Amino acid sequence: MQFQDLKLIEPLLRAVRAEGYTEPTPIQAQAIPHVLAGKDLIGCAQTGTGKTAAFALPILQRLMGASSGRPKGTIRVLVLSPTRELAAQIGDSFTAYGRGTGLRSIVIYGGVGQQPQVDAVRRGADILVATPGRLLDLMNQGVVHLNQIEVFVLDEADRMLDMGFIHDVRRVIKALPTRRQTLLFSATMPQDIQDLADRILINPMRVEVTPQATTVDKVDQSVFFVDKQNKRALLEHLLGDKAIRRALVFTRTKHGANKLVQQLDRAHIQAEAIHGNKSQTARERALANFKSGKTRVLVATDIAARGIDVEDVTHVINYDLPNEPESYVHRIGRTARAGASGTAYSFCDAEERKYLQDIEKLIRLRVPPVAEHPYAEVYSGPAVAPSKPARSPRPANARYTPAPQANKSPRRRNRSRRPGDSSSRSQYSNQD
Repeated sequence: MQFQDLKLIEPLLRAVRAEGYTEPTPIQAQAIPHVLAGKDLIGCAQTGTGKTAAFALPILQRLMGASSGRPKGTIRVLVLSPTRELAAQIGDSFTAYGRGTGLRSIVIYGGVGQQPQVDAVRRGADILVATPGRLLDLMNQGVVHLNQIEVFVLDEADRMLDMGFIHDVRRVIKALPTRRQTLLFSATMPQDIQDLADRILINPMRVEVTPQATTVDKVDQSVFFVDKQNKRALLEHLLGDKAIRRALVFTRTKHGANKLVQQLDRAHIQAEAIHGNKSQTARERALANFKSGKTRVLVATDIAARGIDVEDVTHVINYDLPNEPESYVHRIGRTARAGASGTAYSFCDAEERKYLQDIEKLIRLRVPPVAEHPYAEVYSGPAVAPSKPARSPRPANARYTPAPQANKSPRRRNRSRRPGDSSSRSQYSNQD
């Protein structure tokens, strides 16, 4: 199946091609037709399955095709995210896919000053991506109004529950119009989330994608405890091993990626960076050089790496540990493609040890440490099991076992259809 088979309009198809995609992922192929048809939807899928595009693309198309009669700049779509990092990624996706639509999206989250976000809201937008806390703050201040919302997306609902945001989510939902389309995405379906789905969705379509663990099972994982200032030297030391033929190195920021490439160039190590600030031409050139072997090291951010599909990556190196544990699983899955084995090295400084604990909790194993390397830092915290000193940087086998997924469908209560549900939702125009 190709994206054009999903009846997406040409501006969206151009945007998808510009991002380097031709075939939809399973969650996209299943979800996009239902969202285009105006159906409520439950999507059971983990991070890394392409679920953001599964709702972003059809939402953009529906907004372009619908005549709302509302003033320009009215917020018509709300996407609720548990973390600011995920919110930023979703915002980037709407910007990338919506570049030819004339639609505007903004992102608001806590941990930063309010005023720039307040100014952005007042300038107007069609799509608002938000974390619950900051959204409620701006609602209480009269800055954000949700009475014109047509589509509501609750992303990573189970993480909302785990992080204690479910009460905030319920408060947000109370402010939404009854007549709307609701999309709920969750990797698992605990009882509280099933109950919430029963209350906020009407006759939802359900799509479920089981994560494929076959490639990740073949990834040898290890962690190097190292002071932050010694990470670059450790990376250069490891890259002295010619067995690392093609390495994908992850940094947390675009600036960090650029800086690391400059440092590697000075050490005569061929490296290029790929991230959102690079032009499409520059990204395509960097990826082509990496695939051909002209560039041995590709330094990437999580968002930019979504378009990377190279089968013979021998090593993934987490120069910075991700603060979202799911991103770790997605990163290391970039090696061990097409039945081959692969290796993942992770650098962990003192500030990242909590991230390591979260990763180990998610993958349900302890990543073996490499005790002997030139820049070793001693760490005896709870995240790492005691192990014998390693004789070389080659890691011990560590296998990723996915957490069991709940297969139980949400209970559906016998109740009347909400006005505007499915085909009766007159403010939407079907695009399928």
